Formats: sequence, C-alpha cells, structure tokens
Amino acid sequence: MPDVVVYTSDNCSFCDRAKMLLAKRNVPFEEVRLERWDHEGRVALADRTGRTTLPQIIIGGAAIGGFDELHALDGTGTLARMLSRE
Repeated sequence: MPDVVVYTSDNCSFCDRAKMLLAKRNVPFEEVRLERWDHEGRVALADRTGRTTLPQIIIGGAAIGGFDELHALDGTGTLARMLSRE
C-alpha cells in the first residue's frame, strides 16, 4: 500500500473530514500538523505539495490535493485503485 501523508492544522474542518474518510476506509496515514499557518507555513507547504490550502494529501509521493479531490477519488473508485498498488 502506498504511503499516505495528510498535512493538517488545528480547527480545520476539511482536515478532519479527510482524516475521517481515510479512517473509514481503513487507510493508515501519517498526519503532519502544521503549527505555523502563516505566510511561512504556506510557503513551506507549497514547496512540498504545490498548493497552499489545507488539508493536502500525498499518496505514494504524489500530491492529490485536498478533501474535495480525495472525496472525488473515493467516489469514482480511483482511491481504492491508488491504494491497492504496492
């Protein structure tokens, strides 16, 4: 199963939704909590993922986006296919 990393911050409802969706699918993931969510934090996230919004989800080294993209991948079955690769 590919490694899954979720970048989050406190008080982020979409971060919570992404983590709940992954947990519901029994997908183990590493959570990286960004304590500094200021300009520097956004620049650091953009360097890692190409985006400056949270959450940001990385699957197997590929940035897939935030909760909306994760939810869409789940709805089409693409998420399951992505996670079944070794």
